[in-house]
Amino acid sequence: VQLQAFGGGLVQAGGSLRLSCAASGSTFSINYMGWYRRAPGKQRDFIARIRPDGYTNYAASVKGRFTIYRDNAKNTVYLQMNSLQPEDTAVYYCSADQQIGGLQRYWGQGTEVTVSS
Repeated sequence: VQLQAFGGGLVQAGGSLRLSCAASGSTFSINYMGWYRRAPGKQRDFIARIRPDGYTNYAASVKGRFTIYRDNAKNTVYLQMNSLQPEDTAVYYCSADQQIGGLQRYWGQGTEVTVSS
């Protein structure tokens, strides 16, 4: 499975961005798709994830501001980010969990989001 993320950039505080991540290759049996981020000098943190049936989980820091959704037909996951704040500045990574025997997690290359104050 290959994941390619798009949509990062520079935005002012209070603004919005939408990230997208398309999976290609052997995409059968992909369960959760999700987003993580790594702020400068920090570890990579969970943001949100979504199952094929639309069930979602969010980190407390983004709940109510970020929305994750997916297009199963396109094997694509999106992250709509509203009310962005400088503390949201990070490299954002998408992930896909594939269940074939055991669980295998794949990562995208990361897309940078910078929020200016």
